[in-house]
Amino acid sequence: MFFRSEPKWEVVEPLKDIGWRIRKKYFLMKIKNQPKERLVLSWADLGPDKYLSDKDFQCLIKLLPSCLHPYIYRVTFATANESSTLLIRMFNEKGTLKDLIYKAKPKDPFLKKYCNPKKIQGLELQQIKTYGRQILEVLKFLHDKGFPYGHLHASNVMLDGDTCRLLDLENSLLGLPSFYRSYFSQFRKINTLESVDVHCFGHLLYEMTYGRPPDSVPVDSFPPAPSMAVVAVLESTLSCEACKNGMPTVSRLLQMPLFSDVLLTTSEKPQFKIPTKLKEALRIAKECIEKRLIEEQKQIHQHRRLTRAQSHHGSEEERKKRKILARKKSKRSALENSEEHSAKYSNSNNSGISALPPPPPPLPPPAAPLPPASTEAPAQLSPQAENGVSRGALLSSIQNFQKGTLRKAETCDHSAPKIG
Repeated sequence: MFFRSEPKWEVVEPLKDIGWRIRKKYFLMKIKNQPKERLVLSWADLGPDKYLSDKDFQCLIKLLPSCLHPYIYRVTFATANESSTLLIRMFNEKGTLKDLIYKAKPKDPFLKKYCNPKKIQGLELQQIKTYGRQILEVLKFLHDKGFPYGHLHASNVMLDGDTCRLLDLENSLLGLPSFYRSYFSQFRKINTLESVDVHCFGHLLYEMTYGRPPDSVPVDSFPPAPSMAVVAVLESTLSCEACKNGMPTVSRLLQMPLFSDVLLTTSEKPQFKIPTKLKEALRIAKECIEKRLIEEQKQIHQHRRLTRAQSHHGSEEERKKRKILARKKSKRSALENSEEHSAKYSNSNNSGISALPPPPPPLPPPAAPLPPASTEAPAQLSPQAENGVSRGALLSSIQNFQKGTLRKAETCDHSAPKIG
């Protein structure tokens, strides 16, 4: 459909897998009336961080050819629809900064170019200083304009003579994930696109210095470098302390000794006019991108804490500790129970027999035969007899009662036992 509406372009050949993105395609192009010139067409679908409305998105994509800056690679043509975008730039035989570092051919597939280099060698100190300064200048320009980037890496820096020019400004508008996202999403202090650019610059500087990316980030110690000024910048962007406490600003990096004495000679005046309405749309989209990044960092942090806790409790050493503690606790509990039992037994002995409930009184002997009748008044019974012994006697008397032993007589009952 594109070539029907733009008949002046013609495809020369597809450039298969020259980039790292699976869903981004490249084609070598030419203009029909200028057959010797070569251009590169890139086609990419929308990503997960696309927050611009379709109208604002298409307007901003069409603004990119009007962006003029000495350190931005010029866009020849740009267009977009509701699901993807297409851009055309001039093809550069020299390739990118990554091609220079790895001594690779630009048209070769990405894996062939960079994954098994024949020789690992960094750039000269003066190249590091000059290229680094140029890249920082264009980052500062974009930050001042409020234009989000977040996609800095060596393959997105085109080499034009001794000048570095930034590529793929459209990536942030498309909402594509950054090349280094798996790194900076681990660190909660790297939570703005400005700090993302600074962290990515640290990766790029490391690659320019040592000819390869760092083995892991954060970097505990840096190999010998052409200058201690290089190490100072690397420490401020890739060290444990920097990743934990946050990134410096681009302005702060420009003031550091590695870049502060670099003289830039360019007469091209930067131009990039963004209407106020689109600036506001960019600001909102940038906030949404940062919000999603913060949420992702939070989830990663929680998952890492849970993993560490599970690993700690599941380790052999920790299991042994828990077994030892369980044994100690069991012994302590048994000892406490034994002491408590001993204390109770001792207290009961000290309190004497009186502390125990009194034994029941013995049953009295069977009642004697009734005595002869008497006129004497019955003896006064003590309360103890009334309450205790008399009951036993009465029970015994009832049990042993024989009707035949009774005789008719009027008597006074002296059958109650007497207690002396």
